[in-house]
Amino acid sequence: MDESRIVSLLPSATEIVAILGARDRLVGRSHECDFPPNVTSLPVCTAARLDATASSRDIDRAVKHALKDALAVYDVFEDQLQALSPKIVVTQDQCDVCAVPLADVETAVSSLTGQAVEIVTLHPSDLDAVYDDIRRVGTAIGAPAAATAVVADMTQRCQAISTKAETLDAPSVACIEWTDPLMAAGNWVPELVSLAGGRDVFGIPGKHAPWITWEGLRNADPDIIVFMPCGFGLTRCREEAKIVAEVPGWRDFCAVKSGRVYVTDGNSYFNRPGPRLVDSLEIMAEILHPEIFAFGHETAKGGSGWARSLSK
Repeated sequence: MDESRIVSLLPSATEIVAILGARDRLVGRSHECDFPPNVTSLPVCTAARLDATASSRDIDRAVKHALKDALAVYDVFEDQLQALSPKIVVTQDQCDVCAVPLADVETAVSSLTGQAVEIVTLHPSDLDAVYDDIRRVGTAIGAPAAATAVVADMTQRCQAISTKAETLDAPSVACIEWTDPLMAAGNWVPELVSLAGGRDVFGIPGKHAPWITWEGLRNADPDIIVFMPCGFGLTRCREEAKIVAEVPGWRDFCAVKSGRVYVTDGNSYFNRPGPRLVDSLEIMAEILHPEIFAFGHETAKGGSGWARSLSK
């Protein structure tokens, strides 16, 4: 295996590098990389310019303002990169809001003196693209066999769940990726819903997350509502869902009446297109068909991935 030094500027990329057996070659990370836990000791190479503790509405306004005025949402620490001397930098071009944009990474890398740096760019639009990203990283770091094995394991686990779920009744599901304004989840999440035996009422596989309205959510009136706000862990997700629960008409939803509203750790699972997307599928399967699936991700049973309905 190649022993070149790696900087990951994307949480999912950090997880990919680690699962491919190259954790010891990571010399730097983004401010959001937190898994596996031992990566938090690595030097941080980025920072967000936005206040992540602000309200969802204020975060949305700040992001839209920055993008409208061509302002950076993130900082890349060029001095830190220079000091770390990476040979490989892993980033993405999927979303300029979720992580450092590719153009900013290219600018930062071009400023490094005396170094030849390979930029590995990930394109996680759907599950197949995530598998391609794992193979891409494997090739770049000299671990193609490990990448093939990881993808094979992920696809086998997904298929096992899909096979059990395909004969079950498919409840309608709304996956909420942002609460103010409302946004449904897209990209790989609709695929996870389908594989877990559900029917996503808003998201389209491989397409970006769509904005929705309260009227649209009321008209869809899904059997199940799953909160998975981008970048928020379980505690913040619960807080966001409680705010939504105060909206007039909330208690009229079928999902609320039946106690089928759930909160998840979207930051660690559903929003992170890496190896733990299969864990995300397991969470979704437990939520949609608890009579069939029990992987231990529910917080009430010692897990950390999701919690039961707010309406009970």
